[in-house]
Amino acid sequence: MTRAQEALRAFAAAVDREQLGVYGVEIRIGTSRAGHRWRSDDRENLFSLSKGVCALAVGLATEEYPITLETTIAETFPEFELGPGVGDVTLRRLLTMTSGIDFLWFGDEPVPWPDLAAEMLRRPSRGRVFQYSDASTYVAMRMLATFVGDVRDYLMPRLFEPLGIENPQWHRCPLGWIVGGTGLELRTKEVARIGDLLLDRGRCNGTSIVPAAWIDRMHGDWVETGRPAPMDRYGLATWGGPGEDAWRLEGRYGQFVIVVEDAVVTVTGHEEDMEDRIAEVAVDSVTGTR
Repeated sequence: MTRAQEALRAFAAAVDREQLGVYGVEIRIGTSRAGHRWRSDDRENLFSLSKGVCALAVGLATEEYPITLETTIAETFPEFELGPGVGDVTLRRLLTMTSGIDFLWFGDEPVPWPDLAAEMLRRPSRGRVFQYSDASTYVAMRMLATFVGDVRDYLMPRLFEPLGIENPQWHRCPLGWIVGGTGLELRTKEVARIGDLLLDRGRCNGTSIVPAAWIDRMHGDWVETGRPAPMDRYGLATWGGPGEDAWRLEGRYGQFVIVVEDAVVTVTGHEEDMEDRIAEVAVDSVTGTR
């Protein structure tokens, strides 16, 4: 039995024993793989796991366009009325949720303003304050779109097609922009290919798709969130943990890509009360094979 099969057996047993709401899991340790389904592998909303794909999009664009993590809102949106301190907010601060703009909005909520980005940016910034919101990633993708055009279309030949992901759908705002921070719909096996990309530091089938240094940067400099673990460290659209060695993409109701040492675990599901437990079981199952 391979290490991936051992980890899968442990993970599946815990899911069944604790009645966790998991749809499917894909585990890779080194070159060994194993997967299991509790229901059909349909495309599901990845919720905030979508933010990780947004970060990959920025990494790709920095190789082609004059955009960096230090690009500011004032440089990108000269036409917008900006609140005090907002002009100096960078793309990095939007991706790390530290814009300091007190504006909470999530993708399952209506958009009662003519332009969601304009509404957020007209409010003041309090400085480098952590506040988690889909609106921050939405504005980051609006910034990116000023360079690359439609972000989903930009990613098709650069990310989705090389990973064998055909025609993915991404929820959009009333103006037609991708929501960004949520709303990307993929199957478990498709998300697992993104997991492989993270574990392999941007390589797919031997070819570099995303610069290795960018993958490292996504989890290389943590912001303290003021929340208890495993929500205490946030990077470029990533979370630290569970534990010291793991890092992850995470979406509502238990959507995960968890990287720990030489392993990656991809989970989709619908678990309303025990999301953190899914991640703990995933890491324990993988590390228990050593």
